[in-house]
Amino acid sequence: MQTEQDNPIRYYLTLDNTFIKVNDLLQRKISLTHTGFSCLNCGAQTPIFRQGFCKSCFFEIPAAADWIMRPELSQAHLGIEDRDLAYEQKVQLQPHVVYLAVSSGLKVGVTRHTQIPTRWIDQGAHMAFPIVEVPNRYLAGIAEVALKEHYNDKTNWRLMLTQNPLEIDLLAERQKAIQWLPEEVKPYASHDKFLSPTELQFPIHQYPEKVQSLNLLKSKTYTGTLVGIKGQYFIFEDQTVFNVRGHEGHRVKITLD
Repeated sequence: MQTEQDNPIRYYLTLDNTFIKVNDLLQRKISLTHTGFSCLNCGAQTPIFRQGFCKSCFFEIPAAADWIMRPELSQAHLGIEDRDLAYEQKVQLQPHVVYLAVSSGLKVGVTRHTQIPTRWIDQGAHMAFPIVEVPNRYLAGIAEVALKEHYNDKTNWRLMLTQNPLEIDLLAERQKAIQWLPEEVKPYASHDKFLSPTELQFPIHQYPEKVQSLNLLKSKTYTGTLVGIKGQYFIFEDQTVFNVRGHEGHRVKITLD
């Protein structure tokens, strides 16, 4: 889903020739039906392997290389190619932000500067605060590795969807985090451009008490009343949740009842 920062956040589902304002579907009954596959890269109508790609593309294209999930493996700043140096230089050699966010709990993460606040919204964070901005993905990666000694780097999606937002002093946590940065990253923290945390509000009418994950590949079809959207999840009245991002590359028919 595409997102737009507002109060609450606005969600959009992009289709072949149009888009849907998902917020307008709240309190409405909708049906989801699995109809097939389409690789996000080559369009092959074969089962999706990972991250919305078919198996062949996942192991070949630069957008699915290991440095995507592990930024400390980035080497474009050294002129070293992994799968496609031109692509890697374009993505890796741009400003990246290392941040703290509160979703299921306090976590550390990395994103491109251009992906703020999209990355935080996708993670279901109700509050986030950059620690430092660096000029490439490698520096952000080694900073994250150092901070993972002190903070979690994963979101517990069940807690993120079921609990009310936690209150954490991110300003105090950021000051502690700066002390733990690698020496080659610390100079960038001295250029303090981040003054206060960003707060995010999601369109939720009802939090589930105990979530039941919907896998359309197994169930093929589902109908329910939409009562909330958080991160990249639909939340339904019967406590079913649907991970939209987790179904990338799957063709899904949406019917409004």
